[in-house]
Amino acid sequence: MIEIFESIRDFTETGGQVLLVIGLLIFVMWLLILERVMYIQITHKQLKKSVVAQWMSRKERTSWNAEQIRQAYISRLSMKLNGSIPIIQALVALCPLLGLMGTVTGMIEVFDVMAITGGGDARSMASGVSKATIPTMAGMVGALSGVFASAWLMRTSKAERTHLEEALPLVRNIG
Repeated sequence: MIEIFESIRDFTETGGQVLLVIGLLIFVMWLLILERVMYIQITHKQLKKSVVAQWMSRKERTSWNAEQIRQAYISRLSMKLNGSIPIIQALVALCPLLGLMGTVTGMIEVFDVMAITGGGDARSMASGVSKATIPTMAGMVGALSGVFASAWLMRTSKAERTHLEEALPLVRNIG
């Protein structure tokens, strides 16, 4: 177990300070994603059953007022369903930008070494190159995983809204 922590520490030292920020960002992003998944799987299903039961217990479901109440139910549940999805999407967009910042800071270190040594010492430039490439890779990995997860959350949210609209039928007066 200690070896795992040492290898993680070595990896973060190789990637520089920006890698720690990227790691924290990815951790928060995945916490929010897991929270949304748990909400959809547990809480939303219970709220949906409750709203459907309230709607079905209404005697009057034909008027304009009933339609507005139905729309309010749908809107409230949709807002709760979408919850932190915009924040997740913003964190996904921020991952590659932080990776680019890591690239820039790593290249600055390479240029500092080149200015001091005259550019002939490849070993001293290697740490700057790793500080330039590792955060870029980490930012892209975080962004890709977040893109897939946020796309799934958006698709699921839209599908749940459609299911809710179908579960709350509006009885129209014919004639």
